[in-house]
Amino acid sequence: MRKFKLLAIVSVFALTLVGCSKVPAGNVGVKVYLLGTNKGVDHEELGVGRYWIGINEELYLFPTYQQNYVWTKDVTEGSESDESITFQTKEGMSCNADIGISYHLDADKISDIFQKYRKGIDEITDVFVRNIVRDAINQVASNMSVQDVYGVGKQKFISDVSVLVKSQLDPNGIIIDKLSLVGEIRIPKTVRDALNQKVQATQRAQQRENELREAEAQAKKAEAEARGKAQANIARAEGEAKAILVEAEAQAKANRLLSQSITPTLVKYKQIEKWDGKLPTVTSDGGTLVNLK
Repeated sequence: MRKFKLLAIVSVFALTLVGCSKVPAGNVGVKVYLLGTNKGVDHEELGVGRYWIGINEELYLFPTYQQNYVWTKDVTEGSESDESITFQTKEGMSCNADIGISYHLDADKISDIFQKYRKGIDEITDVFVRNIVRDAINQVASNMSVQDVYGVGKQKFISDVSVLVKSQLDPNGIIIDKLSLVGEIRIPKTVRDALNQKVQATQRAQQRENELREAEAQAKKAEAEARGKAQANIARAEGEAKAILVEAEAQAKANRLLSQSITPTLVKYKQIEKWDGKLPTVTSDGGTLVNLK
């Protein structure tokens, strides 16, 4: 009897351990009923802790921290299969790209998320989220040329895709934090070479245009400097001419004043002023010199 009781106790304890499940930190658990009239319909959200899960119940864990995943062609990253996304541009050109996604679940909508998808976080990422991202990429790319998607319009391309994906997933509690292109978009080599040559030609033309503009700017600068020097020379010459004119006018005025001031009386006075008291020894009568001695 004692052995039977001990065996019963051990069995109950073991069964308790088997039926006890844990919701770790950073997660929300959803208890789903598998039997009865409420199976697959009613569900209960569980916070962090340990819970008894009966034989007619199943626990799904949903992390509330950020999820990061890359759908890549490289089979050594994340998945053993090619998960890259192929899409077509408006010309019908087939392109392929690795897409990275970061998102988190709204903790207040965990029950709604399970009610809608009836899957765990891995299945939601691999199936539902990926399908929405793939459809959005094809929708946006179908309105863009391969040149835009591969070149200058790449940023606009992924931005428009992000807006479209967020509009579909955010209201459902799957909050998209970031969607990005990982590496280069893969296109046929012949098309890539042609686009690269076109880009190089455009860059060379832009460089020549920049050089021409620089030459024009240098020419205008030299012309402006020459014009400035010429104007400075003209101004200096005009200044010198005005100075000479002023000096000439002053000299002429002085001469007029001097001429007006000279009279016969003044001349006689100046002669007397300069006479040393000696009589002249030689004089002339108009043609013949006479020695007065």
